[in-house]
Amino acid sequence: MTLWNGVLPFYPQPRHAAGISVPLLIVILVFLALAASFLLILPGIRGHSRWFWLVRVLLSLFIGAEIVAVHFSAEWSVGRVSTNTSYKAFSAARVRAHVGLHVGLEGVNVSLTGNPVQQLNETIDYNEQFIWRFGENYAGAYTEALQKGLPDPVLYLAEKFTPSSPCGVYRQYRLAGHYASATLWVAFCFWLLSNVLLSMPVPHYGGLALLITGAFALFSVFAFASISSVSLCQLRLGSSELTTHYGAAFWITLATGILCLLLGVAVLSLHYARPSALRTFLDGSVKGLESQAKGSSPLILNNPLHKQFWASDLTISTNL
Repeated sequence: MTLWNGVLPFYPQPRHAAGISVPLLIVILVFLALAASFLLILPGIRGHSRWFWLVRVLLSLFIGAEIVAVHFSAEWSVGRVSTNTSYKAFSAARVRAHVGLHVGLEGVNVSLTGNPVQQLNETIDYNEQFIWRFGENYAGAYTEALQKGLPDPVLYLAEKFTPSSPCGVYRQYRLAGHYASATLWVAFCFWLLSNVLLSMPVPHYGGLALLITGAFALFSVFAFASISSVSLCQLRLGSSELTTHYGAAFWITLATGILCLLLGVAVLSLHYARPSALRTFLDGSVKGLESQAKGSSPLILNNPLHKQFWASDLTISTNL
């Protein structure tokens, strides 16, 4: 097989990667394990506190899992098109395929799936990732893809995000992803802090921590949305044009930020308006607090192996 300008033409073996990256899968499994562990001990919680802890723990786990998972998601900006396009360099052969572009905080993912998958005596099923986070060489990854002879649609979309591309979007997407990732990690730290403070409970500072969590989650959304001011080059594959829009990770992060803000406002409002009701709600044991407020008698433990001495058993005598 000969080389043409350093490109390995035709007949590469397709490389298929799972739609979910390994770090994202690990995050999902960890938080699912935590949720399952809590559900196992849930029957041991009696009364109305059971539902309180169910909502509280699962809601908190959802917020934490979402903040971490979107770091590794490629669903911040997505585009998908079905087209009839060229498949290999220096060949007139065309294939019918679904082409997907998935942009995340750390890079871009390009998928190519044949329709049907088996065409031209090959399995057309590609899912290639190109990383641009700090410390990674995006241009080097693109050069490696050229040498491996990946299909034309994959190389075409990946080339649009290279530093030397006339589109000029590499720097904007890279910086937007970097700042969005940094603010999300700050939000995760404040989420941990809010759980600790609300469990102590210190509702005032816990509510503030929730507000800051939501604020930084929204900052990450705004940081990534700054790329909307950069016009993306026209992406034409065959006779079709691929357009992008904000994906699931973007909207879920936006919803999580708003949710944290609402929870923080609710906690602070109850703290100033009805602090006793808030403490009762956070403790999750209404009966326990009522018994303490009424001054219930202390619990006395009797040990049958030892004689209990009462006031009636004591005799005091005085010799004059």
